[in-house]
Amino acid sequence: MKVVAFNGSPKKEGNTYHAIKMVADELEKQGIDVEIVHVGNKNIRGCLACNACAKNKDEKCIIQDDEVNEWVQKMKEADGIILGSPVFYSAIAGTMKSFLDRAFYVAGSSGGLLRHKVGASVVAVRRSGGIPTFNQLNNYIHYSEMLMPGSNYWNVIHGTAPGEAVQDEEGKQIMQVLGKNMAWLMKLVENGKNTVKEPEKAAKVFTNFIR
Repeated sequence: MKVVAFNGSPKKEGNTYHAIKMVADELEKQGIDVEIVHVGNKNIRGCLACNACAKNKDEKCIIQDDEVNEWVQKMKEADGIILGSPVFYSAIAGTMKSFLDRAFYVAGSSGGLLRHKVGASVVAVRRSGGIPTFNQLNNYIHYSEMLMPGSNYWNVIHGTAPGEAVQDEEGKQIMQVLGKNMAWLMKLVENGKNTVKEPEKAAKVFTNFIR
């Protein structure tokens, strides 16, 4: 089994990376491969709201000059996905938000590529805004009908300078417990595929309030 993790921090090995790595270490102990993709230092523009991916259903965003489409395929091939972001103004870092908006819309409009995969979010923060950012990341996971493991607290770790997060003992435990629970849930899903029937995908109902 494989997990792909997306680091939304501009810093390659900042505290977001360390949070992801703590989870990844536990997954790898369970024989699960983890690839960490650095998103936060890339030049990624936001969604154009053109709806071309929904019309074409080709698993591609119409914007072709960045790595988003390549990352969508990594997500499709993975059994689990980790989303990691630092906190910018109590919210997801901008580049990460642009990536998530486009990638998850492509995945959803291409037949639900992420449905029933296991997904988790982690956040690195200096002081406050961790929970709002955590909730925002989880919105993508929930909307995609993914399955989410929990930990023994919200998945937020504290630190300012790169590497300080490793001094947050409670934060470290949160990430370690998350990694163990994620590995367990992934194995449950994998082992249950041939014994428990998967619910059929529902056709999306849209209710517009302005007609």
